[in-house]
Amino acid sequence: MIEAGNPAILGAVSQPEGVSFALYSAAAEAVELCLYDDQRRETDRYMMPVRSNDVWHGFLPGCQAGQRYGFRVHGPWQPQKGLRFNPAKLLIDPYARRLEGDFRWDSAIFDFDQKSEPGKLLKNGQDSAPFVPLCVVDSQDTKREFTPPRIPWSNTIIYEANVRGYTMRHPGLSESERGKFRGMSNGQVLQHLKSLGITSLELMPVHALVDEDFLVQRGLRNLWGYNSIQFFAPDNRFACIDAASEFRDMVNAIHDAGIEVILDVAYNHTAEGGEAGPCLSFRGIDNLAYYRTEPENPGRYINDTGCGNTMNTDHIRTQNLILDSLRYWHLEMGVDGFRFDLATVLGRSGQGFRKPHSLLSRIGTDPGLWGAKLIAEPWDPGPGGYQLGRFPVEWAEWNDRYRDTVRRFWRGDAHQDSEFARRIHGSADLFEPSGRNPPASINFITSHDGFTLTDLVSYKKRHNDANGEKSRDGHAHNYSKNHGIEGDTDDPGINRLRRQQRLNFLATLLFSQGTPMLLAGDEFGNSQGGNNNAYAQDNESGWVDWQRLDDDPDFTRDFRNLISLRRQLPLLRLARYIHGRMPTDGGWCDIEWLHPDGRPMQHDDWIGSKKLALLFSTHPDQKDSSPVSDAVAILFNASKKITRFRLPAGLPPDWKLRFTSSEPCPESVGPAEWVLAPHSIMLVSSQFES
Repeated sequence: MIEAGNPAILGAVSQPEGVSFALYSAAAEAVELCLYDDQRRETDRYMMPVRSNDVWHGFLPGCQAGQRYGFRVHGPWQPQKGLRFNPAKLLIDPYARRLEGDFRWDSAIFDFDQKSEPGKLLKNGQDSAPFVPLCVVDSQDTKREFTPPRIPWSNTIIYEANVRGYTMRHPGLSESERGKFRGMSNGQVLQHLKSLGITSLELMPVHALVDEDFLVQRGLRNLWGYNSIQFFAPDNRFACIDAASEFRDMVNAIHDAGIEVILDVAYNHTAEGGEAGPCLSFRGIDNLAYYRTEPENPGRYINDTGCGNTMNTDHIRTQNLILDSLRYWHLEMGVDGFRFDLATVLGRSGQGFRKPHSLLSRIGTDPGLWGAKLIAEPWDPGPGGYQLGRFPVEWAEWNDRYRDTVRRFWRGDAHQDSEFARRIHGSADLFEPSGRNPPASINFITSHDGFTLTDLVSYKKRHNDANGEKSRDGHAHNYSKNHGIEGDTDDPGINRLRRQQRLNFLATLLFSQGTPMLLAGDEFGNSQGGNNNAYAQDNESGWVDWQRLDDDPDFTRDFRNLISLRRQLPLLRLARYIHGRMPTDGGWCDIEWLHPDGRPMQHDDWIGSKKLALLFSTHPDQKDSSPVSDAVAILFNASKKITRFRLPAGLPPDWKLRFTSSEPCPESVGPAEWVLAPHSIMLVSSQFES
């Protein structure tokens, strides 16, 4: 017989005498616990015996870890009121730690009869159990000790990768490792990451997910993972045997390489989609608690995510679910930080985004998340959804204004100089008013969402036909340039310029104040053939092409050297904003924007010259007459002409060329005068290395 359980801990908790089950549902009238054997045959059903504070709970003596289960929830069928209870649907426990079996599209997974007239949804009595994953009771001895590197924000260099896409074509992996956590744990993969000098590996979502029906019908599959159905269990597609255990092994291996793990999480919506989507978990458990619906029409979802539904982050139980998930991945799975997809949803109330939203505050101050890096994608498609620079002080944010401005500057667009200067200075205009420092700006040129770096300089327009949406999907405004020919070419002049532009982008990124984020494969010219929305390309188009590593090994060397240079020169990664001459602990630091002739930039100089220099210098004490001890000058020439740069007087005489994206011009005379080729960047330094 089933007994009263523990309502304080949701999910299935294994104990020596049995298992406690608990499920929250405020509007349910009854909850059934269904048990299954290893052949997916139902063996028992139990009505949850007790309801406490809207938590249905029961304790099953003799039940053990490894037991397969699911829930059926009884209640009113009133879709127009947002009540969609249908006990014919086997539902995934939102707190399950493991899932078993594959999701399959079938008419039985919908809670309504698909032949129903619009607005008059009839209840679907088909049993969905054969088509949905089963939950599995996890043992309680799965905790591991982790030794995180704890990289300071000012030293952080992020590298974004997709577990499956990164490992499927790696030549050093066995077939069993490809696409798996074990592939990311492989010594050859980790050695490559370590050799680059990056500090933090940002993995795209690994939560249990569903391949969208329209993709399956096209013979495609979701590669990126932004379609979660459960926020605790890692998806089995990444596992050889045990996804959770193999994820922990991977984290430990990455930590041993001195690299942090940041996990991309999508708590903004779920794979149940809109009103006509499948009923897999939250919809059948408590639709109105978990999803945001129209106030005057609760049968319709608010779709601020563009994915059909939006999580109801005003509801305390939805907030608790997200926080419990974050704590689990941080404390029990070893994750060092999180990147939140469409993070404005987490701060949405009925009145729109609110910086002091309770969920944002709870995430930023939760003791269980102490030390975790928090990174927001500060926009969503909903009204007022663009909130760059408006998150709380504990958060860093993806900075798309940085991305677009740097792309436009090097493309040669007019009137970009002043905006370009703001962005490479760390976007103080966006982040400093809230008390944040340069690391709060996550600077990037490329990410999973858009062109790779090679495609950015090879394509003028997107080529997304393989997605089956007639290239209407993906960003229409990429600020890209093909430099004369669309796509690959044998023209040596075009290829030389494209290579130089790739270096310009990378050098700008790594010489900018803020936290740089790099895209996996950009270090060796990975291409997606011009597809700027490869979310559905779980194939060679979307997988990183490691063969390109051998095409231009010097480029990968330059990539490593740029990261090394950033680490060597503290003036490239200041922990606070510097505006002109400002005191520091060891004296004072100065920043100057210079015209190519060495004088400070004037108002008219900012209007479309495409040529400027940024000078950082430090002085040993705070006296005005103190000499410059160290200095770094970054010279930018986005014009089509050779440009001579002169450094101002009073600087150290021992300037050294540290990097140039083009071959040094023979006219360069140094140490106070340097000549830049067209479309090039240069860094010279007199700074002591740290």
